[in-house]
Amino acid sequence: MTSPEPVRNRAQRRKDTLSRLTQDRDAWVATSSANGRPALVPLWFLWDRGTLLMCTRRDTVTARNLTPRGEAVVTVGPATDVVHLSGTAEIVECDALAADSARAFSAKLGWDPRDGAQCVFLRIIPHTVKAWREENEQSGRLLMRGGQWLD
Repeated sequence: MTSPEPVRNRAQRRKDTLSRLTQDRDAWVATSSANGRPALVPLWFLWDRGTLLMCTRRDTVTARNLTPRGEAVVTVGPATDVVHLSGTAEIVECDALAADSARAFSAKLGWDPRDGAQCVFLRIIPHTVKAWREENEQSGRLLMRGGQWLD
């Protein structure tokens, strides 16, 4: 067993978190139906204007779950360097997405969902962001509360 890396201060965690959100492409997205049935799916994402932008078919359980509740929890990264985000999710029709956001999504992920009528974008506006690597970083993991980055 190796010893964990030194604990990062909040400024370094925020910098590392924004780097992960900008560079990574895979996330786990958790939603819940109106009656509380959970769903967890992997989706690609783009960090766009301080929000997560994702895409899925409009008939998926994830898209259906967002309609009544509008809440999602997302994790990015491995268990030893995780970003955990919760926020409000909204469905954005392909033709309603800003053109520069659609181009950035396509450039990062190599896929333009606007080509298929079956897709919708999901925009998740973060309310809470936490980041930690190992047990020694559990304290101080909160980086955003109420949609505002903590300093």
